[in-house]
Amino acid sequence: MKMWWVINIVWLFIFAVGAIFIGVRKVDGAGVVQTPEIRMVSFAILGILFIMVVLFQLVFLYFARKNITR
Repeated sequence: MKMWWVINIVWLFIFAVGAIFIGVRKVDGAGVVQTPEIRMVSFAILGILFIMVVLFQLVFLYFARKNITR
């Protein structure tokens, strides 16, 4: 279970770095200037990815705890 916590901390760090990167960049990889609307779309996509990872981790935790108690 300690490895599960370490992996979750790594995921949290990755998402925090991604959010900071989206927040401070002026131009994206395609050369498009980042307006507040484009940033909000980028944050929404990052949030959807975050929710998907959290759901996967919760399902994994459910089955891991179920196997530990046996």
